[in-house]
Amino acid sequence: MEPPSDADLLALSRRVGDACRTRGTRLGTAESCTGGLIAHLITEIPGSSDYFLGAVVTYSNDIKTALADVPGGVLEAHGAVSAQVAKAMAEGARGRLGVDVAVAVTGVAGPDGGTAAKPVGLTYVAVADSSGDDVRRFVWDSDRTGNKRLSAAAALELLLERIAEPAA
Repeated sequence: MEPPSDADLLALSRRVGDACRTRGTRLGTAESCTGGLIAHLITEIPGSSDYFLGAVVTYSNDIKTALADVPGGVLEAHGAVSAQVAKAMAEGARGRLGVDVAVAVTGVAGPDGGTAAKPVGLTYVAVADSSGDDVRRFVWDSDRTGNKRLSAAAALELLLERIAEPAA
C-alpha cells in the first residue's frame, strides 16, 4: 500500500474536524510510533482548537504508564505493540485529557525493532469513547516514514468512522 500524500492526510484531518464540529465532539490523541504526527495533522486545520484538546506522545513504556495510564501488567503480558496496549492508551488518554473520544497508535515503524511475532510495520490503532472502544490491526509494508503516515491515516479514518456514527 502506498503511503498517503500530505494532501490526503490533511483532507482526512479536515473531515475529522468537520465531524467533531458538527457533533460537538472533543478529541485527543495518544501516540507512540507516530510520534505526534496525528496531533500535528489535526492542528494543521485552522480552528482545530474548537475540538482538539491535546495529545500525549508515549514513546517509552514508562511514559505509557505514567501519562496514558496503561497498566504495567498489560505491558508485561502483551508488550507495547499490542491491541491491549492500544486500547489502554486510548482509554487512558480519554480520561487524562478529558475528551469525548481519543485515538491511540502503537506499532513498529522500522526499519529496526521487528521480530517474527511483531514484524516491522505491525501497528495497532484504537479509539475509545463513551460507547466503548475499537482496535484495528495493520501490517504496513513501507519505510519508517511511510509506516508512520499509513498509521496516521488509519487513525484518522477510524476517528472519522467513530465520530460520524449516529449518537446512541
